Amino acid sequence: MDILSRNNVRVFGKGTQAMVFAHGFGCDQNMWRYVTAAFQQDYKIVLFDHVGAGLSDIAAYSKEKYSNLSGYASDLLEICQHLELENCIFVGHSVGAMIGVLAAIQAPEQFEKLILIGPSPSYINDGDYIGGFEPADIHAMLEFMETDYMGWSGAFGPFIMGNPDQPSLGQELTNSFCNTNSTIAKHFARVVFLSDNRLDLPKLKTRSLIMQCDQDMIAPTEVGEYVHKVLKDSTLVHLKATGHCPNVSAPLETISVMEKYLAAV
Repeated sequence: MDILSRNNVRVFGKGTQAMVFAHGFGCDQNMWRYVTAAFQQDYKIVLFDHVGAGLSDIAAYSKEKYSNLSGYASDLLEICQHLELENCIFVGHSVGAMIGVLAAIQAPEQFEKLILIGPSPSYINDGDYIGGFEPADIHAMLEFMETDYMGWSGAFGPFIMGNPDQPSLGQELTNSFCNTNSTIAKHFARVVFLSDNRLDLPKLKTRSLIMQCDQDMIAPTEVGEYVHKVLKDSTLVHLKATGHCPNVSAPLETISVMEKYLAAV
């Protein structure tokens, strides 16, 4: 199978070092459209869709392969290897961030730096660990999704996006959810929201930037601080942006923080 077609890979930009962007759940590479323009003069931009999202090849989807995040990390590494990328800058949003962490643990030579936007190794509260949700909340959400995916999309799109004063942002995320293959999305949601990658974090050796939003209902402040504490050689920046998707709701701040990190480290 052609890897570039499988993941709808797009490559553009005038630089030599690659900057690879990985989107989050229910989204596709279009969610980076406000950010990539700022970097395409200095970097080779690589965009892709996770299998089951966007214009990826849905025929490539396998429940077995994608039963955990390692299957998605494998795809990311295959893209990098196919394009002969080394020491690239990885930018991941939400679960895309954790996919990048797993890939960098497996093949550290592929990545020079990781930029992690709203990462979460586990969404479920566990003792002193604050993930943001009680187990019953996660299971109720997944059941809602199973019984009424469109209704779930309409309810959770604005919830995840935040920024209620800009309802068009929540509507965009809702539309993105609705345009995703619902069968695959429901399975991916279970993989994402029931995953626990806390024990993987100490294995990461790649330098990383953690970008944490205020009022993020999916990855609260405690999660960002936990990830920063556990990841060696990491930098934590608290954004003024609110919600879970600053790449869409606050792209100028997102770009500014990325530029400062890349220039300083």
